[in-house]
Amino acid sequence: MKVKTFLVLGLLIATLLYSPINLQAQDEESGSPFSLGADLVSSFVWRGSKIGTGPNIQPYVEFSKGGFTLGTWGTTSFHDLGDEAEVDLYASYAIDCGLSFGITDYYFQGTPYFRYSTDSASHVFEGNLEYKLEKLTFSANYVFNDASKGGPGNKPGGGDMYFELGYDFKYFGVFAGAGNGWTTTYKDNGDDVFALCNLGIKTSKEIKITDKYSIPVSGMLSVNPDREELNLVIGISF
Repeated sequence: MKVKTFLVLGLLIATLLYSPINLQAQDEESGSPFSLGADLVSSFVWRGSKIGTGPNIQPYVEFSKGGFTLGTWGTTSFHDLGDEAEVDLYASYAIDCGLSFGITDYYFQGTPYFRYSTDSASHVFEGNLEYKLEKLTFSANYVFNDASKGGPGNKPGGGDMYFELGYDFKYFGVFAGAGNGWTTTYKDNGDDVFALCNLGIKTSKEIKITDKYSIPVSGMLSVNPDREELNLVIGISF
């Protein structure tokens, strides 16, 4: 790992340890509909596949009012400037019964932002559906457009799907996800295949720094049977 990576990580950790302000708590106390923060993760693993080299910084800004949420999320690697940098926009609406639905606009930096044509799109538009029933969570995702020719990145050809089922126990959670196209490998003839691609366990805790400030820490171990990958991720949130 390069020296500059250690310096950046050290600065971020020092900021976390000695910052007197908990932004999330401050937003909740003030009643503001806006929230912001970031995750620092050892590597970026998405739906069972590792993206780039890591570690990654993943900031977000979000507006929530009632059941409506509008936000943006991004990820950038510290290790190599050649890694893919992503900036997404999303909107969702949640109903009291535990059902929420929305749309995500995935954009990979390095391509012209205002290029939406189907034959060379810089964006991937995905519909999202999630249902929560106490400790059980089910999500379904469907890609609307063909972005396979949109420059760098493994982009879908449209119609790609991903489904995930999760269950939270007292101290940890388990999940299983399956999909096709964007999240799995292809057959020798070029056809995509629907396959199990994301099995894992996750947990989280808070490390208390002061009476008013704590650092959320999360961990995840996942295996991708389709790509034959094993991934371990540790992250901190601030």
